[in-house]
Amino acid sequence: MEMFIIPLGTCNCPYETVAPGVHDGQLVKLPVPSYLVKLDDGKNLLVDTGMSRLHITDPAATWRGTPMEERLVPEMGPADDLGLRLQELDVKPTDIDYVINTHLHFDHAGNNDLFERATFFVQREHYDYARVNTGFPHQYWNLPKLKYELLDGESQLFPGIEILLTPGHVPAHQSVMVRLQDTGNVVVCGDAIYTQDNLDHDSWTSQADPVAAKQSGEKLKRVAADENATLLFGHDPAQAKQFHRSPQSYR
Repeated sequence: MEMFIIPLGTCNCPYETVAPGVHDGQLVKLPVPSYLVKLDDGKNLLVDTGMSRLHITDPAATWRGTPMEERLVPEMGPADDLGLRLQELDVKPTDIDYVINTHLHFDHAGNNDLFERATFFVQREHYDYARVNTGFPHQYWNLPKLKYELLDGESQLFPGIEILLTPGHVPAHQSVMVRLQDTGNVVVCGDAIYTQDNLDHDSWTSQADPVAAKQSGEKLKRVAADENATLLFGHDPAQAKQFHRSPQSYR
């Protein structure tokens, strides 16, 4: 199995959006990744699809005319088109067999529309919540051409790929354990943990349910200790500098 961390630009926002009480008032460029996993059976899996490529030419494409327009500002260059990033790896959108969305926010499901052939995996509770909530822009993911397989709790989805329930950021958020033979286990946290500062400063009040978010953060810390796993935080600028980005990979 091989995993690629794919950079898809940044989302610029006040730091209290992710870790209140740490660097309040400072603006930060939060990295937005997607993850390509080449499974041992030759299938291709994506974990999250990042922000829509529409933001390359129109940063306000998602939030224009809303209070979020100035609070969440995508910054993407032409190279941050997910289709182009995959092309660098000789992978076409039609080569993607599966997509796991940790959740359906615009920066985690913004390119779902590219993958008409794929099966998408989302928790049933979360999918039902997102379908009636305008905080999850439907134009990117709630499309008749896309096929969703709804999950009910934790599971081993594929050999070496495990689903972990980590609610708090949103209802029924899920994180993903990827078991790599050479590199070791990694957990794609999604937004269960934005940055290391959430853990270091016990900072969870920006999450929809701070109590559940703290519990999920502690759960992921235990999983990391028990499984000797590395936690890949959702949007940590410092951590993003520590790990190879595509086209380099981890095995």
